[in-house]
Amino acid sequence: GLVSMATIILSSKKDLYGRKGMILAILSIGFIGCLVWGHHMFTVGMDHDSRAYFSAATMIIAIPTGMKIFSWLMTLYGLKLKKDDYLFYWVMGFIFMFTVGGMSGLV
Repeated sequence: GLVSMATIILSSKKDLYGRKGMILAILSIGFIGCLVWGHHMFTVGMDHDSRAYFSAATMIIAIPTGMKIFSWLMTLYGLKLKKDDYLFYWVMGFIFMFTVGGMSGLV
């Protein structure tokens, strides 16, 4: 999406690092995301089996999400930073917030 495009523009590279992995990660997040809707229903009384399923599925979605973060960071690796490159700060801020938000949702 937008962050991937921003990292390509910022790094002046042709493609993202691990382009095929990024495509698979996006597709798998979309698929698994359809299966984990129940983890938002934590105030409703659910069976133990349902809670175990939704907890496991929520943790599994972290794998393709980690692949996305790794691809973004490896695309930016070796970047020659200019002083007024605000796009870099925006991308790094997004990656930081995305990581912290994901980790606080898993813990």
